Amino acid sequence: MAGELTPRAVRRIIRQAGLRCAARGHRLSETLVAFMVKAVVLDPRNDYNMDEILTENDMQDLIQLCVTRLLDTTNPSLSTIKMQVYFDMNYANRDELVSEKERVLEGKMAPVVRAITESGPHAEEEMENVYQKIVTYALLRSGLGSPTDIEAIREVTAALQSVFPQTEMITFISLSKKDKEQQLKDLAMLVTGIRLYNKECQKGGSGIDDLPNILHKAIPSTTRTLDERLNSCQLLAHRYTALLESMQEDPHRHSQLSTFKFKEALFSVRQYEAFLCILQSNAITSAQEVESLDVKFKAAMMALKNTVQDKISIESKEVFPLFVELSKLWTGYQNELLLLSFLTNMADNLQQFLEIHTQLFSEEMLTSLLEGVAVKSDEERIKETMGTRVNVSDFKNQEWFFPETTDNFDQLLIQYHGFCAHSIGVKGITLPGNPAIGILKHKEKYYVFSSKEAAYIFAQDPDKFIQLNVEKAKEYSELIQLLELHHQFEYLVLHTQTRNATKGLMKRPPKCDSGTQTDTHILPPTIVRSYEWNEWELRRKAIKLANLRRKLTHGMQTNLSHMRRENCTQVYLPKDAGTQTKHDSSSNVPKPQIFLKGLRGGSSATTHMVTVDLTRPLDET
Repeated sequence: MAGELTPRAVRRIIRQAGLRCAARGHRLSETLVAFMVKAVVLDPRNDYNMDEILTENDMQDLIQLCVTRLLDTTNPSLSTIKMQVYFDMNYANRDELVSEKERVLEGKMAPVVRAITESGPHAEEEMENVYQKIVTYALLRSGLGSPTDIEAIREVTAALQSVFPQTEMITFISLSKKDKEQQLKDLAMLVTGIRLYNKECQKGGSGIDDLPNILHKAIPSTTRTLDERLNSCQLLAHRYTALLESMQEDPHRHSQLSTFKFKEALFSVRQYEAFLCILQSNAITSAQEVESLDVKFKAAMMALKNTVQDKISIESKEVFPLFVELSKLWTGYQNELLLLSFLTNMADNLQQFLEIHTQLFSEEMLTSLLEGVAVKSDEERIKETMGTRVNVSDFKNQEWFFPETTDNFDQLLIQYHGFCAHSIGVKGITLPGNPAIGILKHKEKYYVFSSKEAAYIFAQDPDKFIQLNVEKAKEYSELIQLLELHHQFEYLVLHTQTRNATKGLMKRPPKCDSGTQTDTHILPPTIVRSYEWNEWELRRKAIKLANLRRKLTHGMQTNLSHMRRENCTQVYLPKDAGTQTKHDSSSNVPKPQIFLKGLRGGSSATTHMVTVDLTRPLDET
């Protein structure tokens, strides 16, 4: 069966490729298989066309080629694609993570909330059961302790009774379901704030972990681990880059090392580095957030202590907002702990995709290959080119930006993830770009370069080198996400990236709020009321003026009309008069009244019925 590469045909290829991989003991996600199928079709070396008609043999060859690439565990390219798919499917930013946590919590609390809000107890024993359910809700909602901890339940019960005694249950039952749910949330926050205050005063706190202290120990440990892994992968990237440059400079060395997949390995560690940088940025943000929470929590606790001061009774409007503020800040600590745990798990799971490098390139092998080769770090390469910059006068029709002359220079959206726009397509190497050399603006996009020479060559024909980069991405499909080429390969973007633009490595363009205002009427109005745009209206006016030229106005006076006196007459107005000829009359007919006798039967076998007509005659009505 032949056909084009329609979405239906692609789905069939994906399904069969996945089944073949599963038959060989490798169960792969549908997203990974779909990405690989489209990457194989996209690769110009495979000579496939998205619009051409394929025979059944062509489809089988395509499926087999996809299976071969999916099962090639010695290719760093496959490991990179798996890493990209994993990160795309599992990574979530702070807002998404907190929203998901809230959604899961609401789902867990739904049965308890339903049992409280939908019940209408009237007996005293039933009200006590509902009250105990409210205690359980407050404990589970706060996450401070276990429902099996008797001491924690006692603390929650005491705190709840201080703000919501059982006598208030009658009022609570009369509320609507929505108001009940809102009051439950408010009560849970009040109880949480009271328990935190009691813990600070050393009067309770059973089951409450010291989250600030835990975070102060966990954040440096996580940051240190990320830094170590980041330095390790950067060292690998510098080594692979040095080997690739030495191969391009020495043809004999190129033939000797061409069998090693150093390009794929370089792209893999660069992608791993990009993901680690995202996680590291989140860890730094988390550390800053914890510092801010510490200051706010201490201030709120101090304000609460100053408000209470061993008073016997305090107005609720003074102390309740402080308890709620404590609860919200503690929720912030819980969110940061969840985020830190998520970042640690993501970093640990990403580590597995780097194991192929130790299998393919051992430390002894790399050391021997790097003999006599200078390994430069990204910082050293940038320092070497800090003194050089593009001369703007050499380019008449192109726009260049420099740090000292450009506002918000750091916020410019650099293409290719900040790598040199020239070295990718020409050399197949991801070299770090130096913005100090100059940033070229071409078709509303910004490009950086690793050297002044590369900038001049690229600027001579930018479209040519941009197309070379696209062709290189077709050959190495992992570059599509690494170089952020999603806008040029929209049909190959991972499905979660099309669903949510905030995922992946796509950097959003910088945005800022701005406003402007203009006067309604700066100049005096210059509207000509006599203006007409309609040609026929102008013709009508012209004809009217032409007719007026032939008209003459005459006036005369006669002897009879000279000094004519005024005459007047008077008449009697008609008087009001009225007549009536109508009179009311009516008629009525008698109501028929007929009775039947003998229908119930009698002692005889036959029934004798008698009809009696009691209707009055017409003359009697």
